[in-house]
Amino acid sequence: MRQELMSLPKTLAEDVARNLVMVAKLLDEDAEQAYGYAKVALRLASRVAAVREAAGFAAYGVGKYAEALAEFRAARRMTGSSHLWPVMADCERGLGRPEKALAMAGEPEVQKLDKAGQVEMRLVAAGARRDMGQAEAAVVTLQSSELASNSVQPWTARLRYAYADALLAVGREEEAREWFARALEADQGGMTDASDRLAQLDGVEFLDALDPEADSEADLEGAPGREKSSGELPAEAAEAGREDRESGAGGRDRDRGAEDER
Repeated sequence: MRQELMSLPKTLAEDVARNLVMVAKLLDEDAEQAYGYAKVALRLASRVAAVREAAGFAAYGVGKYAEALAEFRAARRMTGSSHLWPVMADCERGLGRPEKALAMAGEPEVQKLDKAGQVEMRLVAAGARRDMGQAEAAVVTLQSSELASNSVQPWTARLRYAYADALLAVGREEEAREWFARALEADQGGMTDASDRLAQLDGVEFLDALDPEADSEADLEGAPGREKSSGELPAEAAEAGREDRESGAGGRDRDRGAEDER
């Protein structure tokens, strides 16, 4: 990327570089802000392939799949590289064209990808199968030497997780549980929510410690006068609980962090 930016005047190159750094920094934390920085970089240097690629990923991050696909195609024309092929196919899925994504999985460009790219293409193809209602075919698509390998690679956790999810979709719950566990073993960076999926399969429920409503319900469960048979609270307890919630008892946040999956 630095090499590409050297084609620009120094001051302009520095401005573009700052915006690209912010795109990379914010892409996983605040996709909308990352998209804004990418648009600035694109306005400053639309003829730089790295800028078009960054703009593509920023648009992809906010679900603007048509725009992302256009930027990825532009970057590919400039460089001749095939490394964006899987994410381009996933954009086709996002646009509601899983058949096109599946067709791309059979194109010669896939053979030009490195191992990580080929695994990514397999994940996209399996997703396209599921989009098309072909759940059993999605399971078969994910079966590969990379899945069977015991070595842990950067893609291992996501591949095992996708396979577990595909198995669950076809009702093979015991096998799904095994593969969620294997995904968790490989997931050193916490890329998946495999631990939560395992807990769900085991019937384990978690209370959000930052949720005051959950605390109130848990406290009331063991409070004197709790009517367990009818599920109703005595009027006094119900009123107290209502007042606590309205006053924000304890001063705790009400944030309920969203869960991720790929």
